[in-house]
Amino acid sequence: MSLPKRPLLIGTRGSPLALWQAEHVKALLTQARGFPPGAIELKVITTSGDRIRDKPLRDFGGKGLFTKEIDEAQLRSDVDIAVHSMKDLPTELPSGLIIGAMLPRADVRDAFISARGESLADLPAGAVIGSSSLRRQAQMKRLRPDVEVVDFRGNVETRLAKLERGIADATLLALAGLNRLGLESHVTAVLSTEEMLPAVAQGAIGVACRSDDADTRELLAVLNHETTATAVACERAFLAELDGSCRTPIAGLAEIADGRLRFRGLVLNPSGTAWHEIEFTGPAANAEGIGTEAGRELLARAGPNFLASFGAR
Repeated sequence: MSLPKRPLLIGTRGSPLALWQAEHVKALLTQARGFPPGAIELKVITTSGDRIRDKPLRDFGGKGLFTKEIDEAQLRSDVDIAVHSMKDLPTELPSGLIIGAMLPRADVRDAFISARGESLADLPAGAVIGSSSLRRQAQMKRLRPDVEVVDFRGNVETRLAKLERGIADATLLALAGLNRLGLESHVTAVLSTEEMLPAVAQGAIGVACRSDDADTRELLAVLNHETTATAVACERAFLAELDGSCRTPIAGLAEIADGRLRFRGLVLNPSGTAWHEIEFTGPAANAEGIGTEAGRELLARAGPNFLASFGAR
């Protein structure tokens, strides 16, 4: 493939994890396509989510706050591609943008971090757990209704610093992000997916591009990991059917082996006192259909008022 006529520009947030992910994509593309140094450059874009600090993002519009300005830069052709944690993306991308490649998925599990207990079960009654994720908050309350859960904003390093200052006794973070940043030494325990079902698309990195940019779509194709793309498509179809947002404690995980897909989904109320779960299996070729069917079935089981009662629909 010929070299780009100008440096290929990657739009990214400026957090350490976002920069790691963008640099990772840059290195993979450079190696796969044999580009010389300088053929790909990063452009840091500050998003609305980065500007809102120490307040729950669900009060300001949710997931799209971390992508809006980057999306707009792509649509203006200010940048060519954008690298995202797939769990941060709304289920519908703006018209004109697509996911051009999905990297091989990293560990999907959540990590428990604490100096007061070796596990969530070991924490004393009344312990304070910090998390900005309603999914984690609700599942923690389901497992440990005797603990207090407080909102915990900030990037990975900020949350670890808050923990060290004693603002909370424990926190949960995505194991994939900790591993990517070389911070796995902070992990006290890794939670199984049976104990803590992950967020939809957790551990997956997607590369977005303009749908009408055929050259860039061809460029990215070499990076696409089909198994990850299939699993994430199932999970995002499930989330879309539930109309999931940052106001909704929803978890979902698709696992693929030998052409078969196993999907597990969960929706809870924010207090963790009520929940509905589902499991579907089927051919991986029908991944999106399985996700959609699982979402519809879960809605039917939960009833029309379950999600509406806390503003999810």
